[in-house]
Amino acid sequence: MTACATVDNKHFLRLMPTILPIERKKSMSDFAKKIQLQKVLAFGALVILYLFFAVMGRNFTNTATTLNILAQSYFVGFLAMGVTFVIITGGIDLSIGASMMCSTLVGGLLLRNYGWPLWLCLVVVVAFGTLVGLCNGLLVTRLKLPPFIATLGMMLVTLGFGAIITNSTTMRYPTNEGWFRSVFLRTDNNSPTGAIWMLAFFILAFILLNKTKIGRYIFAIGSNEEAVRLSGVKTGRWKCAAYVICGFFTGLGAIFYAAMYTTMIPNTGNGIELQAIAAVVIGGTSLAGGVGSLSGTIIGVFIMSVLRSGLVSMSLPAPYQTFFTGIVVIGAVLLDIYRTKKANEVKRVK
Repeated sequence: MTACATVDNKHFLRLMPTILPIERKKSMSDFAKKIQLQKVLAFGALVILYLFFAVMGRNFTNTATTLNILAQSYFVGFLAMGVTFVIITGGIDLSIGASMMCSTLVGGLLLRNYGWPLWLCLVVVVAFGTLVGLCNGLLVTRLKLPPFIATLGMMLVTLGFGAIITNSTTMRYPTNEGWFRSVFLRTDNNSPTGAIWMLAFFILAFILLNKTKIGRYIFAIGSNEEAVRLSGVKTGRWKCAAYVICGFFTGLGAIFYAAMYTTMIPNTGNGIELQAIAAVVIGGTSLAGGVGSLSGTIIGVFIMSVLRSGLVSMSLPAPYQTFFTGIVVIGAVLLDIYRTKKANEVKRVK
């Protein structure tokens, strides 16, 4: 009896790479149409929002505003793509905003105070963001801290670390001279080179999430981590990988943030993570885990970017911009709660 059970278990484990995607498809098939509908609704909201600001705002449809919308979407887009992986696992990463800023401060310090070449500083920026992601993953998977607490703590750590190493001094990146902004933001003739980078890494992230073993396990963990663990999969390894991917994209976002603003101020960066998380949820990814879409995330990113630029075009003061951004974040979370409740009702009926 025991021998037969052992054979059956071994046979089951050999079939896991095939079984997991099949089970995920079965469990999410009814919800998939809702996600597609959510993406359509999000895209419709983006169009309506753009038309509203085109009518109510000043100079909203000119080239400068369009380029500004694209530029603001770059760093938020990279953060959102990365945190999509984490949220699909059922986790959260509140440190991405502070980590992005700390990464830029580390690179700026090496550039200005130690004379490192710019290209090497940018490599360090991405590596530092990835390292923070690894630390988050280890805190969650090895030390068993709740993702909210682990990443909140890492947010405070990176905020403090950035201020300590720079002695609370502002760090600056090249402005108009050299290749930095023309490569990562836009050229002298206003060609949006940053959009090319974001498209390229979106394709990479899409393949990683939808066509590889990592993506399959990330979805499976978000759907039912305990069932995946009992089937013999080392869930901690794959969950940690999601945080590492998030950290890598955070480091990339730091480069584009530096290209956009060039001036890095310690103890800043809080709030940017909420824009990224809101974009992810608006795009159809559930905070409960197991469901997500990178294409929906990008739509959400542009909604947040159009909102920010549109409010500026209406000459609203900064507090109003913060207020309405907060309303969008609350609305996004309420929308996710509603979607999750409906999905659970469907499961109970079946």
